[in-house]
Amino acid sequence: MPRTDELRLIARVARMYYEWNMRQSEIAAQLDLSQASVSRLLNRSKEEGIIRISVNLPQGVYTELEEILVKKFGLRDAIVVDSLEDNEKLIQRDLGAATAYYLESAIRPNEVIGISSWSSTLLALVDALHPLPRKPGVKVVQILGGVGNPAVEAHATRLTSRLAQLVNGDSVYLPISGILATEAARDVLMADAVVQEALGLFDQVTTALVGIGAIDPSPLLAQSGNIFSQQELALLRQQQAVGDILLRFFDRNGHLVETGLEKRVISMSLEQLTKVSRAVGVAGGSRKYAAILGALRGRWINILVTDQFTAARLAKE
Repeated sequence: MPRTDELRLIARVARMYYEWNMRQSEIAAQLDLSQASVSRLLNRSKEEGIIRISVNLPQGVYTELEEILVKKFGLRDAIVVDSLEDNEKLIQRDLGAATAYYLESAIRPNEVIGISSWSSTLLALVDALHPLPRKPGVKVVQILGGVGNPAVEAHATRLTSRLAQLVNGDSVYLPISGILATEAARDVLMADAVVQEALGLFDQVTTALVGIGAIDPSPLLAQSGNIFSQQELALLRQQQAVGDILLRFFDRNGHLVETGLEKRVISMSLEQLTKVSRAVGVAGGSRKYAAILGALRGRWINILVTDQFTAARLAKE
């Protein structure tokens, strides 16, 4: 047990540092101690319970919940967004804004940003993103076929072109449908030189921005025409599929569901996605819960952006 005179010195150093805002060098000079001794005494002040440090989290900040998700699912990071209610449209807006803020601080020179087409949440990201200072070598590449119904095709193009404009980078399009009628048609179109340019960048992507889809497609995806038929979706359900990333389907435990349908898809593979330094999955809401859980269990993404309602359910799994 420390002697009283030692405790007195520890307490005095702690008051000078924490209450009087003195620097360690100033304390050392005044008390005729070495700076190393001051540092040691400050550490002792915590060990002896003289100083207790607590962090008061602001309302709407879910740091503890984020830390639980990171540890539970082996993530690089988790961003839990405050949303007023479990409403899909509101959540999409809030997730888009939070991901935009993350992206603004994450982009580095020579970044290759992969972005999935046909995601309303990623559209909200682009709408919320502020123009960034130019950094050399930045590229934005579509990692899911961006051709579909002409009435909504502008969405896919806008995602890539507008994001590239905001980050002052070059855009590389994947001018082909996400789903082809047959495997043979997919093979033919994948040999196209323009398509090959985009495909060749998949392994160079450093930051991937992807939505996480439920079996029932979102309105934007459904309107695009890049969906499987009802019979094919029924087949996926029979195989216990719960959701997809880049039209690659998986079950509740994250295992890929292989029905042959995946051979008609043109997108980055999930194996490629796992090699991306920042594979950011952006999704929330009760409709997508099973899909988000499967994506985490499969470790197909290493950064999750979701709402606090979904995060709380995931933490209890």
